[in-house]
Amino acid sequence: MKNLYRKLMTLIAPSVALVLLFAAVASAHVTVSPSQSGVGAWETYTLKVPVEKDSPTVQIDLRMPAGVEFKQYEATPGWKVTIDGNKVSWIATGDGIQSGQFQRFTFTAKNPDQAGKVVWDAYQHYADGSLVQWSGEEGSESPHSITEISGTAAAGGHSHGMDMDMGEGTDTATSSSTSPVGYIALIASILALILAVIGLFRRRQA
Repeated sequence: MKNLYRKLMTLIAPSVALVLLFAAVASAHVTVSPSQSGVGAWETYTLKVPVEKDSPTVQIDLRMPAGVEFKQYEATPGWKVTIDGNKVSWIATGDGIQSGQFQRFTFTAKNPDQAGKVVWDAYQHYADGSLVQWSGEEGSESPHSITEISGTAAAGGHSHGMDMDMGEGTDTATSSSTSPVGYIALIASILALILAVIGLFRRRQA
């Protein structure tokens, strides 16, 4: 039984470590959500900026994808917003985002009139002068976020006239999309449970 336990530990432990490491790396990415929305919808998007260095983040630049029209942003204490063409920048007026923290920035944009994928390129500036470009392809070390624009707009996703209430929009799209990190955490939990059961069984056999 001890030999079996050691073999299982040899096989499972590295897998658990790899899964947890992947989850930690994935959660450190700059992302734009939701990952799905409707054609022509006025969507409320959330830019999430975690800090993966010891230096604070003091600026984040987001490029609006082709066909996406930036409309409004939600004021965030400690940050000012500048707009230059298709580039929207959040610039810290204080200490910025500290190591081990993250910040969310919310804005409203009108989606393209055709279905397809829109790509969000983001550029994260640190106080030490370094820059991380979140503009790589999926699977790269610094991938950009992607939103899938479907052929039909979600219910309530369009704004009419001058109604630009950021509390409205396609919040259902946000809740319906599931982050890969959630699946990773579930797998890690299952593997941890297996290890616990094996350990309990081993103690009973001792």
